[in-house]
Order: sequence, then C-alpha cells, then structure tokens
Amino acid sequence: MVLCLFAFTAVLSGRPKGKRAATARKEKKADTKVYLQHADTLSYDIYGPTPDAQFLRGNVKFLHKGMYLTCDSAYFYESTNSFRAFGHVKMWQGDTLTLTSDKGYYDGNAEIAHAWENVILTHRKSKLYCDTLDYDRIYAFADAYGSAGIKLTKDKDVLTADWGRHYTDTRHSEFYYNVVLTNDKGLRIDTDTLFYYDKTSLAHALGPSKIKSGGNTVTTTNGYYNTSTDKSELYSRSTVYNGAKTITADTLYNNDKTGINEGFGNVVYVDTINRNMLLGDYVYYEENTGDGYATKRAVTVDYSQKDTLWMHGDTIKIHTININTDSVQREIYCYNHVRAYRNDLQAVCDSLVYHTKDSCMTMYKDPVVWNMGNQLLGEKIKVYMNDSTIRYAEVLSQALSVQMMDDSIHYNQVSSRDMRAYFKDGQLRENWAVSNVKVVYYPVDDADSTIIGLNYTETDTMKMYIKPDKTLERIWMCANVGTLYPLTQTPPDKHKLPNFAWFGYMRPQSKDDIFVWKPKTAGLELKEEKRREAPRRKLLPSMQQQPVAAEPDGEAPVQEPPATADKQETEPTEADKQQTPGAE
Repeated sequence: MVLCLFAFTAVLSGRPKGKRAATARKEKKADTKVYLQHADTLSYDIYGPTPDAQFLRGNVKFLHKGMYLTCDSAYFYESTNSFRAFGHVKMWQGDTLTLTSDKGYYDGNAEIAHAWENVILTHRKSKLYCDTLDYDRIYAFADAYGSAGIKLTKDKDVLTADWGRHYTDTRHSEFYYNVVLTNDKGLRIDTDTLFYYDKTSLAHALGPSKIKSGGNTVTTTNGYYNTSTDKSELYSRSTVYNGAKTITADTLYNNDKTGINEGFGNVVYVDTINRNMLLGDYVYYEENTGDGYATKRAVTVDYSQKDTLWMHGDTIKIHTININTDSVQREIYCYNHVRAYRNDLQAVCDSLVYHTKDSCMTMYKDPVVWNMGNQLLGEKIKVYMNDSTIRYAEVLSQALSVQMMDDSIHYNQVSSRDMRAYFKDGQLRENWAVSNVKVVYYPVDDADSTIIGLNYTETDTMKMYIKPDKTLERIWMCANVGTLYPLTQTPPDKHKLPNFAWFGYMRPQSKDDIFVWKPKTAGLELKEEKRREAPRRKLLPSMQQQPVAAEPDGEAPVQEPPATADKQETEPTEADKQQTPGAE
C-alpha cells in the first residue's frame, strides 16, 4: 500500500502545472510524414532489388504538408519519407501552384521535388516550360534547365533562356544565358541576364542588352522595361536609337507610347541627318512632336560644315512644326548667357532664336560677333543661312563694326544706325552701312604695309565691296564729309568713334570656354534706343469737330477716327522669354 502511494505521488509531481501545462498541450510537433492517400494496388518484395519500396499502381495520391501529388504509378519509400512518381505526375498546392511532368521524385524530409520530361510549372498567370525542374518548398524557388532551354509565358510575354529560377513567394524569375523576351506588341529584349517580375510585368536586363520596341532600339547594360506600360528606365550609360536620331545618357527614361525621352547626366542627343547634336546634364525630348529642351551646361553642336559650331546657353529649346512631313520646320531658342564658338566665328548675346523656315538666326540684347580680327555689335543681329553657310547678315540699331589692325593698336571703325552684310560661298563680299554713318579708316601703303594716316568720314550711306582674297575692292558713298589726317597730326579724339568699344575679353577662346560667362565691364552695356513715335496731327481750335446736325433721316454722318502712330517693335518681355525666348 505504501509503495502504490509513493508511485502515484511521483506521477503527479511530474505533470506540468498552470500556464506551463496549457503551453505543453498547445505545442505539437510538426507533421513531416508523407501520407499515401490512395492507390488501386499496393505490393512490395523484400527480396527484390528495392526491398524498402512499396510499388503502387493506379490513381496514386500522396499528401504532404498541404501539398497533393497524383500519378499513374509510384515507388513509395516510407522509411526515408520519399517516393518516385511515373506517368501523368501532378503536384499542386492550393489553387496558385501546379507542377506537372512525366516523371518525378519527392523528398519529404528536405521538401524538395525533382521533375523531368515535359515539365510545366504553373504559378498564378505564369507558366514555366522545361525538361528538368527542382522545386524547393522551404525556400520557395524552382530551378529550371534542360538541353532545349526553358520558356516562361505570362499574358502576352514570352521569355526563353538556357536556364533560370522562379521564386513562388515573391513571384519573380531569374534567367541566364541567351535570354530573349518577346510579346505581341513587337517587343524583343536580348540579353544574358534578366529578372522578370510577374506582379508588375517588369523586366530587368543586366549585361550587354538590346531592346527593340516600336521604332526604337535600346542598348544598355542595366535597364528596366515594363511590358504593360511600354516604359523603360535605363542606367549605366544607355542609348536609345530612333532612326537617324539617338539619345545617350547616364540615366535615361523612355516611353514608347508617348515617345518621350528624359536623360540625366552627360546627355547627348544626335541627329545624323541634319548633322547636329544637343548636349546637357538634363535633356527632355518628344519623338512624336519633335519638341524638347536641354538645361545644365546645355550645348547645341552643328557639324554640317567643315568647322563645327558649339553654342551654349542656360536653356536650349527645340520646337518642331509639321513633323514627319516634307514641310517640316524647326525653331531653336537659346537663352540666357549665350556663347558660341567656331574656328572662324564667335558670338555672345543674351538670347538667340533660329528658324529653319527662313534659315534666320536672330541674336538679342547686347549681341557681339567676332570673325578673325573683326567685331560686330548692335541692339539686334540677324544672320540668314544657306545650307548652314552665312548668306546675309543684318545689324539693327546702334550698329558698330570694328577691325583690329595688324599692330593691335589701331582699329578701323564704322558706326551707323543699321548695317547689312552680303556673303558668297561663306565669304563677305559686300558691307552696307545705312543712316548716320561715321567712319574711321587707316589706309595702308601697299608697298611696305605701313599706315599712311587716318581717314575720318561722315555720310548717310556707305557700301564696301570686298575681294575674294578679303582685301578691299572699292567703297561707294553718297554725299559725305571727310578728312585725311597724317598719322602724326591726327586729333586725339578722331582715333576712336564716340561709341567705340572692343570686347576681346568676352570672346570665347575654345569650345570649352563657352561655359564661362564673361559679362561686359559695368557701364559698357548697350542701352536700347527707343524709337520716337510719329507726331500726332493736331487741329487748330477753329478746325476742331463741331456738333453736326442730324440728317433728314435722323442719322448723323460717320466721322473718320483720328490717325494714330504706327505700332513700334519692342523687345520681348521676361514673360515672353519664358514662353518663347528671344521671339520678336
């Protein structure tokens, strides 16, 4: 009796108490066993080649941790918690994941499935086709490979590669070697490495890659392409080709539907037909409309001639009219702090507008142009081109032409209200000065090239004709007043015209110097001369309008309105410049 009581006390003392007992009841060991749910026949042979295997035939069905597998026949290794399946093998988990094949093997302890021959992995909307597949349930990924490669389809996207991996939890795939992605919209991506995200239809290509979509071809080593929105994000110095036009940048955003390109970081836009480029740290361009702009070290480059023209401004805008037609036109706006350089031509101004319709380039606000030893300035300068060669130039208001002599001390000078220059084959042949002309000219002895004296002349109109060798052929002037002074007897105030200025310190010295803004010395800025309005006609008191009696029919005669002055041309306001900089 005492012995039984001792044993009962020992059992009670070993039981958990309170919360500890409740926790013990809740804790259950995870069930990792593979269960055979059905088979038409079952047999085994302990003396055969597989004594530890049960051979199953007909409508075989297994269950393991929520996953079902069916097949025509199988070898079931109960001791190792695994089986081999043959014929119409199908494995599924819920309604999102299905794996089918001709043959398969499953290890319940490692939770790894191996399938081969006509393998199809269906995960939501994606289907993966291959010869061999390994599926790890613990880490939720499937490795696909085979001698014929692999294929994945999702909606209209078709992706092929030598081998790849699909993650069932994050729903993205990785593909390697000879990767090709296509769809029914004409997209084709060729690369060596590609990540594909099922949820967003986003493809990420790594390594040397080529993307063809619509009319564009993209080369990149690190690019994203969304197959549903046709938008791409390109990194690592990528390029978009659109016919004869290309855009390259460190970072590039492209939209095939809208044709919009946005480039960041050392952007280069090239038009090989018109032989020009647009550069900047930021470039925006619309392929469908031909409109765009560049900022942050913006530069437009024209290399259609022997010498390349480089032009910089804070912002450069391009507007295209009648794109994709025979009458296409372009307008280019460059502002502010405009500086241009070519070997034979340099220019500085506040803003510039170029119209391809009439091939006219107009410079506004303190424009200065240099050609060799010549300097030209005025309130506004217009240059008309002919196949990128200067055909005609016009300086409007406060025109001043200065030519530095070989001694770099004396200057030939012409000032007038307006100036016109005519070119042939890119060479200056005629130079006209119109209205209130003043000339300071140093004639040179042809024998020894010494300066003879100073010729000061005032006239209303002067025409200078230049030989092809750039020497003066003749000068025509209307009624004039002039004096030739010996050089030693020239009055000091005659050496320079009242508005003389030489701005050599502002002159761009190279294509790299266009980024350095060099303003005029304070006080030397050109002040616009406002045109005076035409005087209004005034009537004497006796001629002023008197009340007029009504006509018999009760209507008074109609009186003509007073004459008004003609509308005057004005420089664009700052608000106008924001819309169309430099427009008249």
